[in-house]
Amino acid sequence: MAATLAYDDVEVGTELPAQTFPVTRATLVRYAGASGDFNPIHWNEKFAREVGLPDVIAHGMFTMASAARVVTDWAGDPGAVVEYGVRFTKPVVVPNDDQGAVVEVSAKVAAKLDDRQVRVDLTAMCAGQKVLGMARAVVRLA
Repeated sequence: MAATLAYDDVEVGTELPAQTFPVTRATLVRYAGASGDFNPIHWNEKFAREVGLPDVIAHGMFTMASAARVVTDWAGDPGAVVEYGVRFTKPVVVPNDDQGAVVEVSAKVAAKLDDRQVRVDLTAMCAGQKVLGMARAVVRLA
């Protein structure tokens, strides 16, 4: 866990350490079991294609949670995140191979707010496409 960040030590434009998150079909099975979301678009290629998707896709909440890890790892405390929201812009397509997909997440401090809080803007990419839009977190610092 990272050291506690001090509000006075964080500047607008500060870049958080970027992270990559591999996603395989096995990842999706584990997430489905943990979340209870067994929608066939997350495991059945035939069904996913029948409903107009290119292939099986990752759970949106899995993608959202993965991106949030960049912020919680940086803050050193998941409880420091007081607000978090995204828009799902593109699905994370997960091929049935050994590589799967990779979600690449970067983030930076976009604004300093009242009450020792900062707004962090995130960018989540997969296969060259932005998969989360308007991804923002508000973090309370020490």
